[in-house]
Amino acid sequence: MIFTFLKKETFRETRYILFAQTLFVDSALMLLTDLTLTGSSHQYPVHIIPCYIFCTLTSLLAVCSPMTLVAMCLERYVAICIPLRHASISTPKNTFIGLLVIWSFSFVIPLFIFIVCFVYIPPGVLHLYVVCTVEVMLQKKWLADMRATSLQLLFIIMLCIIVSTYIKIMLAARSASSERKNSTNKGLKTIILHGVQLLLCMMQLLIPYIEMPLWKVNVMVFLNVRYSNFILFLILPRCLSPLVY
Repeated sequence: MIFTFLKKETFRETRYILFAQTLFVDSALMLLTDLTLTGSSHQYPVHIIPCYIFCTLTSLLAVCSPMTLVAMCLERYVAICIPLRHASISTPKNTFIGLLVIWSFSFVIPLFIFIVCFVYIPPGVLHLYVVCTVEVMLQKKWLADMRATSLQLLFIIMLCIIVSTYIKIMLAARSASSERKNSTNKGLKTIILHGVQLLLCMMQLLIPYIEMPLWKVNVMVFLNVRYSNFILFLILPRCLSPLVY
């Protein structure tokens, strides 16, 4: 699908550019998380510095993915509720500016954690090999709490945006002419699907709080729960994206 997007000039519209961004981010995220899950399952040791870089990139993609979903909802809102300005707002130039903003905001939290880890890490630890998981970077409790709070606040903001766009599109659907009913109803279904994706994606924030108590109780239960969470909250929402188009 990414190859088709790059090959066809007809897909240089805002919604397809955002969709291509979603495909790229989700594909990269699934690749990195697959490698992380495989490495942690087999207890494969990795040098701590590449592990930090690896986890930072994974965290970046995990934030970028739901933010792109929100941008897709806003694009549908403009197309349905402000159709006369859609052509001037949803230009390729504005879309790429929006993508730059998304990547910039997505980088803030992972980059801050990456810098803090190097500030507080003892010098001798830089030579260690560890089983690479995101928990390796969250040794300080205040850092883990800050990350969880920041991501939950971001989730609330994104959810509010999606709910508000859904309500406004629903109101537009009631007053729309019969010719625009199909387009408006499709927009509503798109918003609902992206809302479900966002909920599933952001459930990843709660996964560490579910998994870590199980680690102290039973290792096999911990591994089975981690694998189930991986399928339900990471693979499933990424499989929903192509259904929109």
